[in-house]
Amino acid sequence: MDKSKKLLISKISLVILGLLVIIPLLKHLPAILELTVSVDKFRDYIISTGKIGPLIFILFQILQTVIAPIPGEVIQLAGGYIYGVPLGTLYTTVGMLVGAGIAFFFTRLLGGNFIENLIKKKKFKWMTDIMGHKNFSIFLFIFFFIPGLPKDYLIYVAGLTTIKPLKFFGILIVSRLPWLLASVSVGASVFEKNYMSTIIISVIAGLAFILGLIYKDKLVNKFSD
Repeated sequence: MDKSKKLLISKISLVILGLLVIIPLLKHLPAILELTVSVDKFRDYIISTGKIGPLIFILFQILQTVIAPIPGEVIQLAGGYIYGVPLGTLYTTVGMLVGAGIAFFFTRLLGGNFIENLIKKKKFKWMTDIMGHKNFSIFLFIFFFIPGLPKDYLIYVAGLTTIKPLKFFGILIVSRLPWLLASVSVGASVFEKNYMSTIIISVIAGLAFILGLIYKDKLVNKFSD
């Protein structure tokens, strides 16, 4: 069997596998979103799953990375509350990397045309402007690092570029880990009733989020030149 036929079979297999996952996911998406709008609801649900709780938690983090509307902050805070900082950070990071891998390689192997058509819309036009820029890697790091900036969509966009996977995932983990750790730490501090740490981390994160929103357009313009 030649290489092109093997590639076609691989793509068809991936499409079938994707449909087997997406169809039930769409059916249960309203319930998933309802669970993840509240830290208390999500925490109680994960605890109720018992020994498989960590796997369910990681699955939710994967879904959050792949499906942007799911609020990541709720999941990360609950991770710290339930599992503490070391395990909460580990589970959150594993879920983020697996989810990012799904989004990145889906775009690179199968969904390039779909993502290209999506980002051609006016709302995402700025993403097309920076894809071929020589500073694309720097742009990715800054946007992944600063709270309040669109991150999950950029994973799909990165899949359209020639960036090497190892470099992409290196940028992702180095830029996202500090804020994942901060969110998990807040959840753990709430559980331990260490409210001073919670306030300090929340204020810093809130200021960074506001600054990100304020300077987003300036950053886009700078790296789009």
